[in-house]
Amino acid sequence: MFYFDEIFGKKVLKSDLLKNVEHFFTTRESVIKTKDIEFEDLVLENKKIICDYLNIPLNNLITPSQTHTNNVEIVEKTKTSYPDTDGLILNNFEDAIFLNFADCTPLVFYDKRLNIGAVSHAGWRGTAGKIGSVTVEKMIKEFGSNPSDIQALIGPAISMCCYNVGDEVLDKLRATVNDFSGLSEVRDGEIFVDLKNINRQQLIEIGVKEIDVCPYCTVCDNDMFFSYRKENATTNRHSAVLKLIKNS
Repeated sequence: MFYFDEIFGKKVLKSDLLKNVEHFFTTRESVIKTKDIEFEDLVLENKKIICDYLNIPLNNLITPSQTHTNNVEIVEKTKTSYPDTDGLILNNFEDAIFLNFADCTPLVFYDKRLNIGAVSHAGWRGTAGKIGSVTVEKMIKEFGSNPSDIQALIGPAISMCCYNVGDEVLDKLRATVNDFSGLSEVRDGEIFVDLKNINRQQLIEIGVKEIDVCPYCTVCDNDMFFSYRKENATTNRHSAVLKLIKNS
């Protein structure tokens, strides 16, 4: 279940599914990603607050250059540049990772046996490219993860109530799962799709069993989160943040 918490007075969103890893989704007041000059000072302030909370230097807060691919990389110590990358896997305790969203679907993964995690960015292109499954497959290949040990969060994103698409996008999304029932609907001649639960179904079909789906829609709940569609292509983003904790 998702719930709101605070980091030094700044509102963030967490899930009680992930108990042994530091994770949260930023909100409008804890924003750490923008191209808007008016938000730059707030972003810098929030980054410092978050790094203090995570007990890491600012340079160890890592984010990739997202381009709506299904490319997933493993974070390397001292490396800070990850071009054309929409998923990062973390297996060290020195860095934290964050990816950025404003309607697209955040995916957070944690292997509770191996104590490794990942964050991926699933817009409709990433969802069509099954980036969630690609992330899990890379965790399996590179670290020996078992999908049954992986817990997944599907964060705040545009929901089926507000996400209309054309036939071509619908066909590409339908092709990614064996069971597409309930994942789209037609209203007043328009097609609406459920990106959150399409990603959930992809993860179920690859063997992930523990999945928490966020109820918040970035359009309907625009007072808390950013929406590219509702806010005329805003450059502000809310973020999914992950840092591993050493097992005692």
